[in-house]
Amino acid sequence: MTPAADGDIMYLPNAANAYIPPAKILDYLLALDHSEGGSKANFLMRFGFNRERWQDLAQALRIHGASYAVGSVTDTPHGPMFTVDGVLITPDGRNPVMRSVWIIDLGRDFPRLVSAYPGER
Repeated sequence: MTPAADGDIMYLPNAANAYIPPAKILDYLLALDHSEGGSKANFLMRFGFNRERWQDLAQALRIHGASYAVGSVTDTPHGPMFTVDGVLITPDGRNPVMRSVWIIDLGRDFPRLVSAYPGER
C-alpha cells in the first residue's frame, strides 16, 4: 500500500474507527518513568495533557490521524504502517506539530496507534 502517485492525497484508512489502546497512553505516552516514553510524556504534559484525563490525548490523536494526509506508508510483516504529520490540538492551545504512527494489523480494517512524537514545524 502506497500513497497515491498521481497527486491524490491519501488519508489514514478507516480513521473514524482508529483504536488507541489505553495502555499506549497511560503506560507509554504519559508515563514520565518510561525509558522511551518519558520524554514524550514530559513534552505532552507541557501542553496540558495529563494522566487523569488521558482520554483527551487519545481523542486529540484520533483527530490528528484523521485530519492530515498520510506522509508515508511502509509495508511491515504485521501490516501497513502509516505516518501522519500535523498540529496536535492541545488543552493549552499552543498546538505543537506531532507525528503519529499507525498500523493496520493483518486481518483488521482499522488503524491502531503505534506511537506519537514531536514533529518539526
